[in-house]
Amino acid sequence: MIQPTQSSRRILLPVKPWFIFVSLLAALFLNVVPLGRFAAMPDWVALVLLFWCIHQPSKVGMWTAFVFGLLMDVADASVMGQHTLAYVILAFGAGGLSRRILWFPLLQQALHVLPILLGTQVIMLLIRLAVGGDFPGFVWFLGSFIGAALWYPLTYLLLLPQFRPMEHDETRPI
Repeated sequence: MIQPTQSSRRILLPVKPWFIFVSLLAALFLNVVPLGRFAAMPDWVALVLLFWCIHQPSKVGMWTAFVFGLLMDVADASVMGQHTLAYVILAFGAGGLSRRILWFPLLQQALHVLPILLGTQVIMLLIRLAVGGDFPGFVWFLGSFIGAALWYPLTYLLLLPQFRPMEHDETRPI
């Protein structure tokens, strides 16, 4: 019989709503910081939004995606609704797949996250092309692959405040 590891037996504390909000604001800040517009930069808002839609689908969903999509549309000065539509579809897909994705280990979760991130970029690209924008090149899709590669460390970073202390209390059954 396979014994669970110590880390898999850890019970997470409930997530604080303010931490979700702060992490989404930090992602929004990372998206709007002018870093020379590297083509391979991941969409931080999409990545953090996807994380919370998978881990907390009852707290973060399409309404949050709509609001942060509008904020990104205004901050990025892009076509109004480009990020909004893409993020709402991302939240819908992530909410529907959240139970399935959480069954897998983190590296396999990243493989599930990759098509969702690519789909989000394709939606934004189609909207951009529909209004006469230029094709940014295939290097632009590298951001989704980098975002999927960052899924492993991002999960530990965003779950860190929820970990219970490791010391065992003999008076409690859990």
